[in-house]
Amino acid sequence: MNGHPMPLLPEHGGPDGGPAIQHDFSTNANPLGPPLALLRAVQDADRGRYPDPQYGALRERLGAAHGLPAARVLVASGGAEAIRRLSLAALLEQGCREVWVPSPGFGDYALAARALGLAVFGYAADELPRPQGPALVWVCEPNNPSGAGLTSARLQAIAAASGDALLVVDRAYEALRLDGEPPAMPPGCWQLICPNKALGLTGVRAAYLLAPTEDALWARALSLAPSWVLSAEGVALLGHWHAPATTLWLDHSREQLQLWRAQLRGALARRGWEQRESQTNFWLVRPPRPLPVQRLRAAGIKLRDAASLGAPGWWRLAALPAPAQQALLKELSEP
Repeated sequence: MNGHPMPLLPEHGGPDGGPAIQHDFSTNANPLGPPLALLRAVQDADRGRYPDPQYGALRERLGAAHGLPAARVLVASGGAEAIRRLSLAALLEQGCREVWVPSPGFGDYALAARALGLAVFGYAADELPRPQGPALVWVCEPNNPSGAGLTSARLQAIAAASGDALLVVDRAYEALRLDGEPPAMPPGCWQLICPNKALGLTGVRAAYLLAPTEDALWARALSLAPSWVLSAEGVALLGHWHAPATTLWLDHSREQLQLWRAQLRGALARRGWEQRESQTNFWLVRPPRPLPVQRLRAAGIKLRDAASLGAPGWWRLAALPAPAQQALLKELSEP
C-alpha cells in the first residue's frame, strides 16, 4: 500500500474474466434479444464517420415518442454514464452534498456519489428519503435488484418527501415489466431510459435522460457530455427503440419471459427457496442452504450475489429458457 485511497470499482453480473458462461442467470437483460431489424440497423451503422454531434434527428425522434421537445432529450453512452454526469451536474449546479439511493438498489448511484465525495444515504422500500439540504434522490422503477414496482401513490410520496431535491427516476427496466402498470411520473422529475437491457444488447452503450425543463441543471448536464457521447451503434439502437416492429417484438418477448419466470419460480418453490415478489424478469431468491457457487460456475452457470446491491444473503436470478433452467436444477440436485 502506498497510502493512496483505493479506487471505487463497480460490481456487476455477467462476464467475470473466467470461463465462458453458458447459462447466465446473473444478468437482468432480455435473453431473447435483440430483435432482428434492430440488430441489422446496429450492424449497418456507419462507423466511417462521426455521428451528428448534436444528435438532432435522434433527439427529435425520441422527444416525439415522449411528447417532449427534442431539446429536453439528453443522449448518453449508457445508464452508468448518465448517472455519473447527472451526479456531477447536481454537485456543480445545485451544490448537492448528499445523495439518497434505494436500498436495495443499483450500486452505481452510490458509487458515482462517493467518487465525488458526496454523502450517501439509503432508504428502504418502506422508508422515505429525508434530505437535509441540496440533494439528489434516485428512484429505480421497477427496482433493480428486486424487480418490485412502485404505485403512483408511493412514488408521489417519495417526491413529496424529497422536497426541493433533484429527483431522478431510473426506468431502465420499464420495458421488462411483466406485471402491473407503471406509476405516474411526478411533475418535475428527471427520467433515465436505458433500452439496451430490454433489447438484449447490453454491449451497445446507449441511453437518454428526459429533463423536466430547460433550466440551469439541464444546461450543465448537456455541457458535461463529451463530444460524440453516443456511438454510431448507439444512435442506431436508440433510433429503433420506438419503432413499431420493436414494440411488437417486446410484447411477444414479455409473454415468453412470463412463462419462463413462472416455470423457474415453481421449480425453486418446490425446492424450498425463498423468493420475493417481482414485476420483472428478475427477482431476489434465497436458497435453503448455501449455494455451491464454485461448482455452478465450473458448470458454466452464474447467479448474482445481491450483497453489493444492498441485499446480503440474497441472490438475483433471471428467467432463462428451459435448457438453462434444467442445467441449474441439475447442479442444485447434486449432493
